[in-house]
Amino acid sequence: MFRLDGKTALVTGASQGIGRAVAKLLAAQGAKVVVAARSEDKLAVLCSEIEAAGGQALALRLDLSQPESVGDQIATLPEEFSDIGILVNNAGITDDTLLARMKLEQWERVLTTNLTGTFVVTKSVLRGMVRQRWGRIISVSSVVGMMGNPGQANYAASKAGLIGFSKSVAKELGSRSITCNVVAPGFIETAMTADLPEKGREELEAGIALRRLGSVDDIAAAVLYLASDEGAYVTGHVLNVSGGLYI
Repeated sequence: MFRLDGKTALVTGASQGIGRAVAKLLAAQGAKVVVAARSEDKLAVLCSEIEAAGGQALALRLDLSQPESVGDQIATLPEEFSDIGILVNNAGITDDTLLARMKLEQWERVLTTNLTGTFVVTKSVLRGMVRQRWGRIISVSSVVGMMGNPGQANYAASKAGLIGFSKSVAKELGSRSITCNVVAPGFIETAMTADLPEKGREELEAGIALRRLGSVDDIAAAVLYLASDEGAYVTGHVLNVSGGLYI
């Protein structure tokens, strides 16, 4: 189950965290994986790890803060990695502050990277999926896009936008056997949360029904399901992977 043999996946924001875990899991399940991010050094390490485990990977430098260049960058993929059937839109940034203090540049930078970046990447690989009459588009949003969060109006707007975008795309492309879904993580174990003082961590966990932070592997497993044939009849859905932070 959940095998991806013969498929090619593109994962954005793959150099660390959730994107890195997703790329490694998809490769372990048989997909050829294009790992995309700005950090070429981190991508090179990831490709080496995937290949050492018997998988196939290719690094692609992609900067979603410069959306006008994305299509040209994706067009440089060699033929053996160009037939993208699985797209994981994971790249994203934050620039947090209260709305009263938020500058237009902060708003636009987050929306450009998180939402416009998803639009341009998806559009760049769409023609190949339509030609194959098969595709899986999965965007990593956040429960913040459904519940809001003080100091994150720009980030929450971008993540809520991914949900509306994905539902619309699901309706447009369903007749071509292309699904489009969203995974919405809650609080996930990262380098940032690892530095939390014990009291702060306890307060976070107290608001989660399962009383623990999630792992990047929890999110990767959800992405794998939606990318696989086992998830073929799920489209336009928001999979809330927050441990009960948002119910």
